[in-house]
Amino acid sequence: MSSSPPPALPGSRSPWRSLRYRSMRWWSVANFVSNAGTWMQLTVQNLLVLEITGSAAATGLSMSVQAAPALLISVLGGAAVDRWPRKLTAAVSQALLGAIAFTTAVLVALDRIDMTSLMVLAAVTGVVATVDNPACALLGNDLVPAEDVPSAIGVGALVHQAGRLVGAALAGVAVGFLGTSAAYFANGLSFLFVASVIPFLRPAAGAVRQTGREPGGVGSDLTVREGLAYFARRPRLVALAGVTGISAVFGRNYGLTLAVLVTGPLAGGAGSFGTVSTVLAAGGILGAVLGARLRRPSVRLVGALAAAGALLQVVAGLSPSLAVLIVLVLPMAVVESVSDTAGTAVLQTDPPAHLRGRVLGVWGSIGTVWGLGGPPALGLLMELAGPRGALVTGGLLIAGAIGTGSLLRRRRAAAPVVLRKEEHDTLGKPALSPAA
Repeated sequence: MSSSPPPALPGSRSPWRSLRYRSMRWWSVANFVSNAGTWMQLTVQNLLVLEITGSAAATGLSMSVQAAPALLISVLGGAAVDRWPRKLTAAVSQALLGAIAFTTAVLVALDRIDMTSLMVLAAVTGVVATVDNPACALLGNDLVPAEDVPSAIGVGALVHQAGRLVGAALAGVAVGFLGTSAAYFANGLSFLFVASVIPFLRPAAGAVRQTGREPGGVGSDLTVREGLAYFARRPRLVALAGVTGISAVFGRNYGLTLAVLVTGPLAGGAGSFGTVSTVLAAGGILGAVLGARLRRPSVRLVGALAAAGALLQVVAGLSPSLAVLIVLVLPMAVVESVSDTAGTAVLQTDPPAHLRGRVLGVWGSIGTVWGLGGPPALGLLMELAGPRGALVTGGLLIAGAIGTGSLLRRRRAAAPVVLRKEEHDTLGKPALSPAA
């Protein structure tokens, strides 16, 4: 499967430029199929848990059980991705996920599924995902030159959104005509399709090659520590984690805050919130296209976009009507999506090739903390301040934190470094500042 692209203008900013490479086109098709299958299963799984237990709390528990391994062992999964050949790792993890889906489908079809077995399968899925997620993310980036990685990430975001919409729609059709087990069978087939495509993928000229085990590398424990140490020593990655974390806790959970705002103070119904959700989805797709045009994203850009989104959130919290809110929701979603694309590109290209899996593993653990802790914290804020107060307060906290961090960074960069006085020195003579 050749990856030689047709000639293109140098410095192209087309959001689709990564699709010039044949392997990237195949990888995008495979990801679309996989995402559609995954969302079919996720949609049906919540219904299945409700059918078995009749408890909404049990549904939430099943989702937490699947997410928990990412909190605990993502760093180990990332280390495995750095140590093992990327294509082999991704193909094996996809095949394992397919086997889990087929196993669940058989148990459902034979009416042998119960809550215990469903929880065990969810936990095993979460464990495999700690390897599969970074492996597949980095495999896509390995197919294109570094300057086209933002395009690959943007295309991936579009594929994710499209797969989500198609998968949710197909879930209803599958359950209605073929039964619940059909969604699990379909997801299993989607994983096998991806696994069958991976061996034929070829990186384009100029793509970063996986270097495998770095020189001098020893035991897996040291490997994990190296990933943690690299992340902690990189101020730009720590800053990216801070920006993303505060945004995840006090913003972005629009499915929660806007739902309460629309159905409460704005006196709308489920249909009104459906309209707002549709606009959010459209903005996310538009933002992914714009984000794919980036060539050299930076943490500064991510912070600026996050602050802009936070200020839009403040204004949205003060919306006097549903119409005004809908007008504001579109740019909010666009800014969030571009920021996500830029941040993902920084995260996946900043570390050296032999450390990228471990850095993504660290990020997976951090992101799980935000994912599990953000909604309860935001719910408490809404209890205390109401939906408008939560949106306004959260937006101000995000923008204030980013602004404060930016000012502190500028002061550190501008501060002169004073050399120790030597006999031939002039007292207090400043050295060159770091900016020089």
